[in-house]
Order: sequence, then C-alpha cells, then structure tokens
Amino acid sequence: MASNLIVIPARLKATRLPDKPLADIAGEPMIVHVWRRAVEADCGPVVVVADAESICDAVRSAGGEALMTRPDHQSGSDRIFEAVSKLDPLAALHAVVNLQGDLPTLDPRLVRACLDALSDGADIGTIAAEIVRQEERSDPNVVKVVGSPLGSRALRALYFTRATAPYGDGPLYHHIGIYAFRRAALSRFVSLPPSPLETREKLEQLRALEAGMRIHVALVDTVPLGVDTPDDLSRAREILASKSPA
Repeated sequence: MASNLIVIPARLKATRLPDKPLADIAGEPMIVHVWRRAVEADCGPVVVVADAESICDAVRSAGGEALMTRPDHQSGSDRIFEAVSKLDPLAALHAVVNLQGDLPTLDPRLVRACLDALSDGADIGTIAAEIVRQEERSDPNVVKVVGSPLGSRALRALYFTRATAPYGDGPLYHHIGIYAFRRAALSRFVSLPPSPLETREKLEQLRALEAGMRIHVALVDTVPLGVDTPDDLSRAREILASKSPA
C-alpha cells in the first residue's frame, strides 16, 4: 500500500449551507473540485468518505474513489478513521491526511506542506499563515495557533485558540484546518474522549495537545477559501469560473 492516503470527509447536511458538497461550481459539484485539488497534490491515493450515496456517486462519476461511512459520526476525524480502518486494516500506512471537503480553491501544495510538517517526532502536521488583516486578529472564527519556532518556517504548536493570542507585539498565525496524522497517532486520537479545552474552545485539535501529542505547523503564504455560507459559495464560483477554459 502507498505510504500516504488523503481522505476527504463529506457530510450532506450542513446548518448554514445544506447539501454543500453537491453545490454546483463551474459545472461540477464542490466535492469533485476538492477531490481534483487533492489528486493534483500528488501525495498519494485520494478517497472521499461520505454519509450519503449522492456524494459518492458524484465523485465516482468524475473518476474518483468514494466510500460510504456511518451517518452518526460526531467529527470528520471519526469518519476518516472508520474508512482508514477498512482500507488499511494492517495499519501499514505512514500518514493519513484529513482534507476538508469545503476547500474547492485549495492550492494543492498545502497538502504537501502538511505532510512535510510530520518531522522530528511530530504526531500531527498542519499548516498556518501569518495574519495580515487587522480585523482577523480579534475574529473568533479565525483560529490562531500559538507555537515555538522550529526554524524559520515552522512552529511546534503549544495552543490553538479563538482569542487574540499571543499577547504583545509580533505576528499572529491563522491556523488552516488540514491535518496529516501519523497512522498510529490517528488511532490514538480517535480513542481519546473530548478534552476540557477542546470543549471550551470548540477546537478538536486541543484534544491532541491535552493528551501530550506533538503537533508541528508549517507556515505557508496562502489561506484557502472555506465554503460555509452562500457568500462563500458565490466567491468560490467566481474564482473557479475565472480559471475555467474559455
């Protein structure tokens, strides 16, 4: 089996944007665009894991692999683990990338950056970009990562928060929710109960830190557009329409 597997969890029902994975963007469902970006990353096989056959059908029609999972998972990580347990029962994989299914304009290089962050004893690799817009520093929807430098372009994560942190002068970093798990770390992570800080901040990655797991963060120069609202969807359509052949 290949050493890495990219898994894209997709859920049909969303509070703010129902049927989001199937939303049409430049003539194709959003989940197909995300699948294409993951394939372009060229980091390993890609599979979409979903709670609805309509999502699986859309991906398979485009030539991709898709797998149905239980509809009652509480998180994308749980959905991914169900699929990985079926696809890799002997735990032969080196790493599993958890790629959100609502990033249709993703730069494929960000997937590689997550995998590159799995170094020097890290259990989980992820990415962040320096915040340049002043209003994002205090926006609770922009998750910040606080960390210790690992060279010039990486951090060891100490905390993730919706607050403005760390205090004082200097850069703040916008965490981008793409993760590369070592195979054993994924198994351990999903076995842990929700932690106190995770529950308080509503940030799943804090469960790993509270359990003593090591997260390394590669610093990148771009933040992908996450589609959560109708306005986000309109913006994604504009971006991808401009990239489509005339």
